[in-house]
Amino acid sequence: MKRSFELIAPYAAWMVLMTALPSTAWAYAVRTVVTAALLGYSLRAHVSCLSSSVFFDWRRLVLGLVVGLAVFVIWILPEQFDWAWYRKLFIIGEGGTNAVAESGAVLIAMRLVGSAFVISVAEELFFRKWLIGFAGFWGMVFLFAIEHDRWFVGAIAGVIYGLLYLRKGLWSAVVAHATTNLVLGLWVLKTGQWQFW
Repeated sequence: MKRSFELIAPYAAWMVLMTALPSTAWAYAVRTVVTAALLGYSLRAHVSCLSSSVFFDWRRLVLGLVVGLAVFVIWILPEQFDWAWYRKLFIIGEGGTNAVAESGAVLIAMRLVGSAFVISVAEELFFRKWLIGFAGFWGMVFLFAIEHDRWFVGAIAGVIYGLLYLRKGLWSAVVAHATTNLVLGLWVLKTGQWQFW
């Protein structure tokens, strides 16, 4: 039971705060801090995994980075063609807004850190480490897909991260997911395509 709590709590806190707080840059910062604190608690239970983790195996680290970059390309590529049919069929809701751009450097940095290094880790603990054992691989993919407004590429990402987790372990999937989110955040800041954020 304690192990399940450690895997579920950071993601659950993120989702509860996302529902309870307004959609502002400050609220995102609060979610990031609270979830990061819970992650700190949860990850200490997995410190023993680090000795055989991606951080001590450069091949798994490189694989995580490459997979993360590939998922980033898959995530943004369809929308670079401005296909109306793609938006209608495969995107639910509007996504991000320019409000993040107007929130200032500190809150933008919090958004980048939260996206790349907090929610990505919380999602990997929840979806790959816990949910895949509870709901099965395809149940995990389905729930990961509908959690994202870009449900189609969310499903593809869920399959890719899930296979990476099953074949190379949790930390490879964490590196991949963090890489995707970090590069996506940098892409948004460079291009101003706030719909991805």
